[in-house]
Amino acid sequence: MLTLDVEKRLGDFSLAAAFETKGGVTALFGASGSGKTSIVSMIAGLLTPDRGRISFGDAVLFDKSAGVNVPAHRRGIGYVFQEGRLFPHLNVATNIDYGRWMCGRARDAAATARVVDLLGIGHILARRPGALSGGERQRVAIGRALLMEP
Repeated sequence: MLTLDVEKRLGDFSLAAAFETKGGVTALFGASGSGKTSIVSMIAGLLTPDRGRISFGDAVLFDKSAGVNVPAHRRGIGYVFQEGRLFPHLNVATNIDYGRWMCGRARDAAATARVVDLLGIGHILARRPGALSGGERQRVAIGRALLMEP
């Protein structure tokens, strides 16, 4: 269960959000510029709220009043950016492995093979991001997030 009650000011934009999920899939929707990406970035630990609390299950990820702010790489949350954010100097195989490496997880050839097969990216593992279509870049970014075992 994810519980969020935060406030954040970004220039002239003020965001206040509070909700609780029961598990499963949760969707955020709203007009462009309404703060959806900012909320997801706060949950992931990439943007720090000005006030509030974020918890996932029994783990407190952020609590301004208690001085808790778990670093993004310790939150165990996979994040796929809208634009993929792949490393242009790395090939697809190394890009998908980066999340696992960053989290300090051991290599798991079977897990990698499952993700590569699931996403249908086996034929592009040697390519670099500049040689991929937009959809291929998104699938590589999803693969990187999945191999982090969020």
